[in-house]
Amino acid sequence: MGRGSSVSSRGMGHPDTGEYGDPLSRRIAKFLGEIGIVVRWERIVEPTVLTGLTIDRGQIVVDETELQHPGDLLHEAGHLAILPATERTSISGTAGSDPGHEMTAIAWSYAALCHLNLEPEVVFHEDGYRGGSANLIDNFSQGRYIGVPVLQWLGMTADDNQAARLGVDPFPKMLQWVLD
Repeated sequence: MGRGSSVSSRGMGHPDTGEYGDPLSRRIAKFLGEIGIVVRWERIVEPTVLTGLTIDRGQIVVDETELQHPGDLLHEAGHLAILPATERTSISGTAGSDPGHEMTAIAWSYAALCHLNLEPEVVFHEDGYRGGSANLIDNFSQGRYIGVPVLQWLGMTADDNQAARLGVDPFPKMLQWVLD
């Protein structure tokens, strides 16, 4: 890593080695690796927006000793997944605060938690979403999916109407997990 980096590789390894105690973090990281989003397990030495988690050149860096919510990996992955590969690799620190991207990452992370058969509270935990986690859980459980129009526009999923025309399963099923 270059000068000014926020991570240090001292004492950390890969989750598949069994060195890590949290099976949920390993399960999520395995899924992300399968779809092409790299997760690195390293000590983070600088403050981050999400405790124990940062992005470095399009890769998610996790300090499991500090990570408070494993579901945050899915949310950050959602930010990366909706970007073209050329943009993804230029992201470091945080994926930004664009409201459209945020809503789309929320929808993507919901689809991912459904795919992994996880409870919505894993991603939409009470410490996140500015106190709106319960509302997000309620909206998604009632089929009121924010962010899905953008995922559909990107060709990553289909709403009920488009899915029927295409003969595919509708959101929360995904047609593709990563934009390219």
